[in-house]
Amino acid sequence: MEFVHIPVLLDEVLEGLNIRPDGIYVDGTVGGAGHSREIAKRLTAGGLLIGLDRDPDAVAVARERLADAPARVFHCNYDEMRSVLDELEIPAADGILMDLGVSSHQLDTESRGFSYHADAPLDMRMSQTGLSAADLVNTWPESAIAQILFSYGEEKFARSIARNIAAARAEKPITTTLELAEIVKNSVPQRVRREKNPCKKTFQAIRIAVNGEFEHLEQGLEAAFRCLKPGGRLAVITFHSLEDRIVKKQFAKWCQGCICPPDFPQCVCGREPEGQLVNRKPLVASETELNENHRSRSAKLRVIERR
Repeated sequence: MEFVHIPVLLDEVLEGLNIRPDGIYVDGTVGGAGHSREIAKRLTAGGLLIGLDRDPDAVAVARERLADAPARVFHCNYDEMRSVLDELEIPAADGILMDLGVSSHQLDTESRGFSYHADAPLDMRMSQTGLSAADLVNTWPESAIAQILFSYGEEKFARSIARNIAAARAEKPITTTLELAEIVKNSVPQRVRREKNPCKKTFQAIRIAVNGEFEHLEQGLEAAFRCLKPGGRLAVITFHSLEDRIVKKQFAKWCQGCICPPDFPQCVCGREPEGQLVNRKPLVASETELNENHRSRSAKLRVIERR
């Protein structure tokens, strides 16, 4: 199976996790094991890398690529990591990585239906089970489709696109990526089509909804932070502003101390920060990495250490 995985912000991730040779590390989105292999290389006796992924293709590849490493790979979502650690009788981890969004393999495998550049079944399921993109566009109310396009894709023409999706499916079901792409193109002004491919935001929004990405992210962040030892670090790579906003907000919450009203003469809440930021601002790809891997251009890395 061809499964290319160029790990984004690799050096920054390795430094941010502050890897101990005998530590326990979790890669919540193991993918093609790009980050995991480099983490595992730095582990010695007593160290362990635990890889998780909801995509069965990724799990199969990661198990093969990590076969000779101090590693275990599990088929599950990252918000289930507590149950995996319990199964392994591991109370807490030294570091956890979450590399969010769709993988290069998923985008490049036409049959998975993530891309609007090739004709394929309208699927987009990371886990390859459950609700598909075709199910969503053919069964959800027009108003619900418009809402996800606006909320998850920040699409200005959400209502027009949703209206035309509803009109098209009344004639026949929408079953392929290019059918959906054509509907989107016909729903936006000519000037928008000339500037750039107008399908990106719609496909992003539908993918996020199909996979419940934001719900899993919120639950996964909480699960990951609670799985850390004191002094352990959580590193999260995001690829668009909505993901990054969720991570930034949650990190800020963990770093907040006193929440008493400002007019109180002294603290009565007793709240202490649970974490501290390793980097005040998110790390981004260097010019060298941008030239070598164009998919790193929107990546942001945030790292927090549990107190």
